Amino acid sequence: MKMLVPSDMIAAQSKMVYQMNKYCTDRVQVRKAQIHKTIQEVCRIVQDVLKEVEVQEPRFISSLNDYNGRYDGLEVISPTEFEIIIYLNQMGVLNFVDDGTLPGCAVLKLSDGRKRSMSLWVEFITASGYLSARKIRSRFQTLVAQACDKCAYRDIVKMIADTTEVKLRIRERIIVQITPAFKCAGLWPRSASHWPLPGIPWPHPNIVAEVKTEGFDMLSKECIALQGKNSAMEGDAWVLSFTDAENRLLQGDYLRSCRRRCLSILKTLRDRHLDLPGNPVTSYHMKTLLLYECEKHPREMEWEENALADRINGIFLQLISCLQCRRCPHYFLPNMDLFKGKSPGALENASKQVWRLTRIMLTNTRCLEEL
Repeated sequence: MKMLVPSDMIAAQSKMVYQMNKYCTDRVQVRKAQIHKTIQEVCRIVQDVLKEVEVQEPRFISSLNDYNGRYDGLEVISPTEFEIIIYLNQMGVLNFVDDGTLPGCAVLKLSDGRKRSMSLWVEFITASGYLSARKIRSRFQTLVAQACDKCAYRDIVKMIADTTEVKLRIRERIIVQITPAFKCAGLWPRSASHWPLPGIPWPHPNIVAEVKTEGFDMLSKECIALQGKNSAMEGDAWVLSFTDAENRLLQGDYLRSCRRRCLSILKTLRDRHLDLPGNPVTSYHMKTLLLYECEKHPREMEWEENALADRINGIFLQLISCLQCRRCPHYFLPNMDLFKGKSPGALENASKQVWRLTRIMLTNTRCLEEL
């Protein structure tokens, strides 16, 4: 027996697919092209700065390489804000310790019996045997500041001073954070051991195995979750990052490309309508909620073209709920709240804006023409 679908419903769906495709051409592709152009300039300048850093300190080797216009370790935070990860060498003699006391963070400790002098990073290891993320960052910051003064782009690059992080301002309008990091391949943190949830058919076990083999990164940056805790470990702790794992879950075949397309639309809507004071809603929140939506809708047919509008509305409704509860759990580390440090006023304002946007999308099939 065939399911009978009302013809006006099919018409509305095909109208929505047309609108989505048009939005991707008119808005999403334009955003991508502008960002691509900015990335080319940003990477040219940062590579020049890092070349100078490497001359001063060969342990900080730039891992920012161009693979046919794509850069490994470059993350777009917004069209004018970027993060570049510099992978450090030789974690060798250090053990990864993740005991759950530092949400979203872990420490690197000398393996028992290893001498400090065996480490490439000997002078950054504390008396207790921890490799201090803050000490490494502080040294790197000094080197980058010197490199900015010497590099060919010194007239347009300035170091941002009021932070322990390494941030550059380019031509007054672009901000680039350069973050030292270690890659932890073949490891999976205990704090993310609940993933994937049992009984949910997404992602496929083969993809899960790939993600866990690729591992995660440990970044030297300020961790919002630890602020105000005055923990002695705070300076030594490294922030866990699952960017590669998240991207892997959204890569690949046609339907995963629909998920990526969904993310591109969400980011575009965010940049155009939710770039609000206090930055309560970021592209990373959008990506996180998309991953939760993938779990809620694990079947491939739920990500086909004609279902994308429903998925986007679902993600926006989820975002409103998070903003109202003032909590957005990290996808891999649900104990970590991605809204921590955001002001209640900014979250309240964002919740009203997201609701306004969602109402337009739910009630007007031609809304994407105006958005």
